[in-house]
Amino acid sequence: MAERKYDVLAIGNAIVDVLAQADDAFLVSEKLVKGSMHLIEADRAETLYDTMGPGQLISGGCAGNTAAGVASLGGAAAFIGKVADDELGHFYRHDMQSVGIAFPAKPLAEGAPTARCLILITPDSERTMNTYLGACQELTPADIDKATVEAAEITYLEGYLWDPPKAKEAFRTASEIAHGAGRKVALTLSDSFCVDRFRAEFRELMRSGVVDIVFANNHEVLALYETSDLATGIESLAADVDLAAVTLGAEGSLVVRGAERITVPAPEVETILDKTGAGDLYASGFLFGLARSAPLGRCAELGSLAAGEIISHLGARPQASLRSLAEQERLLAGLAA
Repeated sequence: MAERKYDVLAIGNAIVDVLAQADDAFLVSEKLVKGSMHLIEADRAETLYDTMGPGQLISGGCAGNTAAGVASLGGAAAFIGKVADDELGHFYRHDMQSVGIAFPAKPLAEGAPTARCLILITPDSERTMNTYLGACQELTPADIDKATVEAAEITYLEGYLWDPPKAKEAFRTASEIAHGAGRKVALTLSDSFCVDRFRAEFRELMRSGVVDIVFANNHEVLALYETSDLATGIESLAADVDLAAVTLGAEGSLVVRGAERITVPAPEVETILDKTGAGDLYASGFLFGLARSAPLGRCAELGSLAAGEIISHLGARPQASLRSLAEQERLLAGLAA
């Protein structure tokens, strides 16, 4: 086995987030479904950007957010995603590297511009995402750096990136390299709309052993198994994958491994300002704990802590040191270096 250099390698869409406040009337006027993620074209991105309120610019993307969370916990993180050789692409790379995340993928020299996601946050803290994928869709197997994958304890794949055919090949390439090096592979289902598009393929990835660990919320589990009963979905999930972490909103999270079930309560957050990235940061805490050989319950507690920090402010990147918060809660005691 190659020497471990990273706790987590995250592979996904490299997207610059633009966050703005909006009311329900604005969503209705723009024919947007609250809480969903809409894929849009470049002209729609420009039109919506012109009509939305003042925005805050942050590097984002689900897998990128997870990598940032791992870094904030004091872990070693890497990220593979495609940006263009443009202003937003340079911003994204600098933003990631400034918090210590390795970024080995080369930029796209010509073609589509760097992806951006216009995130509208309503007063109830729900976020409605409108994503122009741009250069994201150009990720190929050639971008999967073998040495980086082999050196990562866990490779984490973003379900949103399953759309482009070349990215699917990249996912399978990364999984083969990781398993060949004796490492683990995780997949996040991303959202229920994504599951609806790729239900059969996601199941195949789990059942064939391409992925060892799955992250999902309760809605995604229901969509994956086409059931209205969560218990039924959980049992199916347990049969299909070695390990799963299911977030349950205000009810916390559930860790599933074979017949084992571990429930961890949701974090206590005084004021919830923005739920953007809650699942991404939950994954960061859980994966960090898992990479450091923490018990599964502790992994879920680290996930809850990270998610709690992220929903207390705007944006999907930590504003407080997650490591300091975890140390205060004595969640890092006894973990492997």
